[in-house]
Amino acid sequence: MTDQSADLPFIDVRTVPPRDRHPRIFAMANALAVGESFLIVNDHDPRPLHYQLQAEYPGQFSWDYVEAGPDVWRVQLGRAVAA
Repeated sequence: MTDQSADLPFIDVRTVPPRDRHPRIFAMANALAVGESFLIVNDHDPRPLHYQLQAEYPGQFSWDYVEAGPDVWRVQLGRAVAA
């Protein structure tokens, strides 16, 4: 993990019931101001979440893999433009 991402707020969805994961992540994402970001920590590639973000909020969020498995994935999700 980079020094910059180490200071970011995060959500570790490995401890969140599966049905609650996307709603919690979307709530955090929607609360971001332009230029802010947070980390998603997961035990698998959260690619379906990325597709859902792109479909529901096209162009609004950045998505950068900080760590890509095989045991832990960390994604920095940021607000690129205002809603």
